[in-house]
Amino acid sequence: MLPTPATTPPRLPTLILLTAFSTLSLNMFLPSLGSIAADFRADYALVNVSIAGYLAVTSILQLVIGPLSDRYGRRPVMLGAIVIFVFASLGCVLARDIWTFLAFRMVQGVIIAGAALSPAMIRDTAPEREAASLLGYVTMAMAMAPMLAPMLGGALDELFGWRASFVFFVASGIAAFGLAWTDMGETNRSPSETFTKQFRDYPALFGSRRFWGYALSMSFSVGAFYCFLSGAPLVAQSALAIKPAMLGFLLGTITAGFAFGSFLSGRYAARFGLTAMMLAGRAVACGGLLLGLGLYWAGSVNLLSFFGTTIFVGLGNGLTVPSSNVGAMSVRPHLAGSAAGLAGAMTVGGGALLTSFTGWALTPQNAIWALLTIMLASSAAAGIAALSVLAIDRSEGR
Repeated sequence: MLPTPATTPPRLPTLILLTAFSTLSLNMFLPSLGSIAADFRADYALVNVSIAGYLAVTSILQLVIGPLSDRYGRRPVMLGAIVIFVFASLGCVLARDIWTFLAFRMVQGVIIAGAALSPAMIRDTAPEREAASLLGYVTMAMAMAPMLAPMLGGALDELFGWRASFVFFVASGIAAFGLAWTDMGETNRSPSETFTKQFRDYPALFGSRRFWGYALSMSFSVGAFYCFLSGAPLVAQSALAIKPAMLGFLLGTITAGFAFGSFLSGRYAARFGLTAMMLAGRAVACGGLLLGLGLYWAGSVNLLSFFGTTIFVGLGNGLTVPSSNVGAMSVRPHLAGSAAGLAGAMTVGGGALLTSFTGWALTPQNAIWALLTIMLASSAAAGIAALSVLAIDRSEGR
């Protein structure tokens, strides 16, 4: 018999755990890709669809999850997503061929609801500045979980085989359902009466220059991070001669910067406001990248001059992303779920495009300065979007 369902808004630790859980499934089993390929006798490139395809699916799902939560409420959508995730994870455990595994793996993407709806639930229950502060702490989970997840996945694979990670997903999914059931009451107090009426309100959201300013600031900020993940391995191989183990550690530095920046957002967003935090983050990110380019052209090419300056991108993103996310949802609060879904889909989709462009543009000869330049261009574009919000605020006397 199920315990009494929650009727009050979720506590912050619950939202943090649900957000972290939604990001765990992205890369926890990365150390097992080789084992999966061997077990199914499949090409490694095909097995890698479990990552690339998963990202594409989650990008599309965010466009669906947000509107559904505006129509039917955050709670039923979140609970339904967890149930589907548990059954999809069980399907991965029982899969006997690569195509069955990949099919269930794509369905697992529904758990992105945790990351998509947590910001909306915060915005439902908190004023704008306070929501940005609370979201800063939630985004710390989005930074820390992907750092720690591969360690756990690697240990499970070594002890029990690759299917153990998906057994973990089944068990933790059941636990997440219990947590959401008992501590995630409905926060959407004014759901749309019908989808038709909801869609009629969309032009007011999509036609808002302020919404696009917030959403583009978030997309280009995170886009610089995606560029880093795409290009840093080539930099490590061609210019810095870093071994894979050391590279794995250094790749985490930018994420550590993001976690610290998110912590600072939690501390100061309520005091300084959304636009100030967004612009501060852009100044930090662009300043660090300009320093890195300056050191490169001055002849300083080493671990500190590259990774020591790109960490400012993570720090800047931690300052910018919570405020830009809350800002996008605040343009039309009754469509907060839709706004969060659209902004999230833009971020993932834009990141995929920037990743592809980075892979095309970089060569062993230009790796360092080209990567820093691309990251700077993306960070600067985010800054321009943030400045557009500031200009709109001033023109409208906000």
